[in-house]
Amino acid sequence: MNESDMRALLDSWMLHLAAERKSAQTLKTYGDGVRSFLRWTASTGIPPALDRPTVNAFIAALIGGGAQASTARSRQLAVRRFSAWLADESEIDDDQLVKLRPPKLDTKIVECLDDDQLKALIKACSGKDLRDRRDEAIIRLMIETGARAGEVVSMALGDVNLRDGGAVIRKGKGGQGRAVPFGAQAGRAIDRYVRIRRTHRLADSPALWLGDRGKGFSYDGLYVALKHRAQLAGIDGFHPHLMRHTAASRWLAAGGSEGGLMAVAGWTRRDMLDRYTRASSERRAADEARRLNLGDL
Repeated sequence: MNESDMRALLDSWMLHLAAERKSAQTLKTYGDGVRSFLRWTASTGIPPALDRPTVNAFIAALIGGGAQASTARSRQLAVRRFSAWLADESEIDDDQLVKLRPPKLDTKIVECLDDDQLKALIKACSGKDLRDRRDEAIIRLMIETGARAGEVVSMALGDVNLRDGGAVIRKGKGGQGRAVPFGAQAGRAIDRYVRIRRTHRLADSPALWLGDRGKGFSYDGLYVALKHRAQLAGIDGFHPHLMRHTAASRWLAAGGSEGGLMAVAGWTRRDMLDRYTRASSERRAADEARRLNLGDL
């Protein structure tokens, strides 16, 4: 199979993934991975064969060129998934990348926000205009539920039940929806936002979150808004996804069960729980060791 044939089939694969309701980010990640592989084969003059020697050489070139292990792993996964799809569709005789091991990732520790930082983040939303009320409501919701930024942005007005203190995440990762509970503080913040939302030009829109100056609200809008609040709060290196790590760690630190956390966060694999709470696991272990006091003989 030559490069032009593979590029044409890449378009077909993207249609297939879209029909499976894969997220826009997944489509981009997989597409970027395969296109990166094809650019490399074209630049080196190596035929774009989907076999282990070729793909291993591609990954080695990425790492040798300074790419992070996570990037190399993502690119390799995209090529592997593409190869598997081609085999399923009988576009190639067999999938030669079955059981090809991914590059080993470095263990990355993501520090969570502490209570003082969270309070400062909320305080940075002090004010009574729509942006202030919206940002505080989003921050409190994400802190308590661990919802992904994309899931929050996609929420509809009807997805929130203030009386029962809960919301429905309808556009979860992998198309899986779930219910998430929230407490009185988050409920009050959301109620305040919903009441001022009635004055917005797009108040009749089904979308829960609306932007200022009569506009809608996107992931980019959320990123800019929360980044601004973090700067006001004096928090360096902030990213919205940090809220998910923080919510998971706070849940376990407060004595919440791992099963409950997985259900609320929308995880189906235990390794995702470990990944998100690795930074605080040593701290919890130290607290536990002090309670056990095993050295008191």
